[in-house]
Amino acid sequence: MRWSYVRSSARLFGMQKVALVVGARGVIGTKLVDQLAASGEWRVIGLSRRGGVDVPGRVRQVAVDLLDPDDVRAKLAGLNEVTHLFYAAYQDRPSWAELVAPNLAMLVNVVDAIEPVAKGLRHISLMQGYKVYGAHLGPFKTPAREDDPPILPPEFNLDQQRFLADRQLGKAWEWSALRPSVVGGVALGNPMNLAVAIAVQASLAKEFGVPLRFPGKPGAYDALLEVTDAGLLAKATVWAATTPAAANQVFNIANGDLFRWNELWPRIADWFGMDVAPPLRMTLAEVMADKEPAWKQLQATHGLAATSYAEVSSWPFADFVFGWDYDFFADSSKIRRAGFHDYVATDEMFFRIFAELRRQRVIP
Repeated sequence: MRWSYVRSSARLFGMQKVALVVGARGVIGTKLVDQLAASGEWRVIGLSRRGGVDVPGRVRQVAVDLLDPDDVRAKLAGLNEVTHLFYAAYQDRPSWAELVAPNLAMLVNVVDAIEPVAKGLRHISLMQGYKVYGAHLGPFKTPAREDDPPILPPEFNLDQQRFLADRQLGKAWEWSALRPSVVGGVALGNPMNLAVAIAVQASLAKEFGVPLRFPGKPGAYDALLEVTDAGLLAKATVWAATTPAAANQVFNIANGDLFRWNELWPRIADWFGMDVAPPLRMTLAEVMADKEPAWKQLQATHGLAATSYAEVSSWPFADFVFGWDYDFFADSSKIRRAGFHDYVATDEMFFRIFAELRRQRVIP
C-alpha cells in the first residue's frame, strides 16, 4: 500500500494524527500499532527490519535498516504527514558498552530523516527502561524515581534522552520518555519476551511429565518485583504523546501491583495443570538448548501452528530476569499524578497472554 493512499484516506476520514512506530514488530511496538490502529483516530506506519502485512486504510508496514542512514532517508522521504514518532526499536549486543553506538545511531538516523520532511511533527516518544537506574547491574535503589541521579556510563537510554532533549530546543515538537519494567506481551520472534519463555518452558516440562520448577537464583524466588503489560504501556505511551502535561517529561509505568515469584509461580503451574516443585537453579539457555526436537514433537502431537523454536526461545532474557535476586520496582506515582490512572493485575496479565498463545495454537 502506497503512502499516498494512507494520506488520502486520512483526509477522507478527517484523521489528523499520523503515527510512525519504529520497532513495530517487537513486544512493545506490536501492541502500540494495534492500539493506535484500533482507535480509529490514527493512521499508522510501522518500521521494522522484517516489515509486515499492511492493513488497508489503517497500517502501512515498512522494512528498513535503521543502522543505514541512506536506507532510512529513502524509506521516510515521503512521510511528510507524520505527526507523532513513537520510538521503540532496540538492537542487542554482547555487552552494555556495545549497546550504545547502534541504539543511539538508529534513533539519530530516524530523527534526521523524519524531521526535515514532517513539517507538522508534534511529538517524539522514546521507550526506555529500568536500565537508567542501573537495574541490570545489580541491586538498585527501590522504589526508583524519575529524578534519581544518573548512573555511570555507558547507558544508551540516557544517551538517547539527552539527544532528544538537546534536539528539541527551539523546535515546535515535544518529547516524552516512558520507562516500563519487563514488558508482558504476545509478539513472537523477540529476544525479550518473558511470558512466552515461561509458557514454552511449562509446555515442554508438562510434555516430559515433570513438575514446573522456578529456574532462577534462590534469592530471586523471594524478591519483590513488578512488570508492565504491553497494552497498558501502549495506552500510557499514547497518553503521554497527546497530553500537554506530559510534554518533555519522563514517566515510570508498571502494572500497579507488586509480586514475588514464590506466590505467582505455583499459580502459573496451576494454570498449566501442573504440579510445582521447589526451585532448582538452571540456566535455561543451556538446559533448553537441545529441546528443539521435543518442541517439534509437541507441535505434531497437539496440532500446533508451525512456530519455529527460535521464535519462542527467549532463554537468555528469561535467565537474566530470573537472576534478579534483589527487589526490582519503581515509583509510578508521577504518571498517576499527571492524569494516567489505568492499571493491570499482573497475574491476570500472564494468564491472558498464556490464553492468547493457546488460542493462536503456539502452545497446547
